[in-house]
Amino acid sequence: MAACCLPVLAAAEERPSTRDLGIAPGIFEPGPLNAITDVEGVKVGQVSIVSGDNVRTGVTAILPHGGNLFREKVAGAVYIGNAFGKLAGSTQVSELGTIETPIVLTNTLAVGPAIEGVVTWTLTQPGNEQVRSVNALVGETNDGGLNDIRGGHVQRSHVIDAIRSAAGGRLAEGAVGAGTGTIAFGWKGGIGTSSRRVPVGEDTWTIGVLVQSNFGGRLTIAGVPVWRTLSPDTDKQRLTASADGSCMIVIATDAPLDARNLERLAARSIYALARTGSTYSNGSGDFSIAFSTHPSLRVTGSSVPQAKLVLPTDAVSPLFEAVLDATEEALYNSMLRATDTTGQGRTVRALPVDALKKALRDWRAPGGKAP
Repeated sequence: MAACCLPVLAAAEERPSTRDLGIAPGIFEPGPLNAITDVEGVKVGQVSIVSGDNVRTGVTAILPHGGNLFREKVAGAVYIGNAFGKLAGSTQVSELGTIETPIVLTNTLAVGPAIEGVVTWTLTQPGNEQVRSVNALVGETNDGGLNDIRGGHVQRSHVIDAIRSAAGGRLAEGAVGAGTGTIAFGWKGGIGTSSRRVPVGEDTWTIGVLVQSNFGGRLTIAGVPVWRTLSPDTDKQRLTASADGSCMIVIATDAPLDARNLERLAARSIYALARTGSTYSNGSGDFSIAFSTHPSLRVTGSSVPQAKLVLPTDAVSPLFEAVLDATEEALYNSMLRATDTTGQGRTVRALPVDALKKALRDWRAPGGKAP
């Protein structure tokens, strides 16, 4: 069977979002789309690669803005919760505090072709004819449980297609793009997103988060230990199941945060994994990438001094709170929006919505257990 590699353009409406279940982490309101694309100028493109019985993988590309990223680098940072993974390009981001290419997520063994795709796309952009060095930023999680990961099915052309198809507006969640073959807490994982609007003084800033969930632990939703009553495994399997995997988190904001505070923002998103029950296992690579789209912080290569607007450190606490909440919700969405997926001789179920509703209701009912 030929691979299906069409760009993913629309969200799956047949599955509920976190808010459809009445769960809304935190006090801040989401943006109009409740997505990373609520940050003005941010674009997302996804390609899902599905073929035969064993190919379940893909690519998700995040563009901080629609211009020439190499010529207008954005302020950026990386935070590593556990470095059991491959985040190509992270050292230069940490050194220079800038991001100069689309951020691409894919599977572990596709980091190489993903880098090639990002570099090829960057070199072909008008104005980059003399560019001889490109720092491609590529992250991954291992989807080998459902995908023939050794087969080399992600090609540079898929990466270029994902970048070229990137757009603002609503984006698909669940088993799409880089989340096509991922697994979270034994259930189907995937791509999830959420956003928050944060008043700081006289301004209001937007935080947007996108996740690729592929990790484990003890699933907890809105403070309820769902794992105690709802599990894809038997009781014995549930207690001994591996929590290995990984989680990639991408954060966009229009707030004028420099690289130092972007790193601190990224750190808070890693902390948010604990709210969902992550046990941060040895084999879970947990990485967060954060960038600011604020125009004054862009680096153009000019040698002329430039004035920058930077939010004071004492003003960033509301943004820290917002990224915790948005990351938590994005992780729930990555699972709730996913669908049952079969590959590599196994079927991984999506979270059963009715059973989940019952588990949440029973736990909170009068006379029931308290979280």
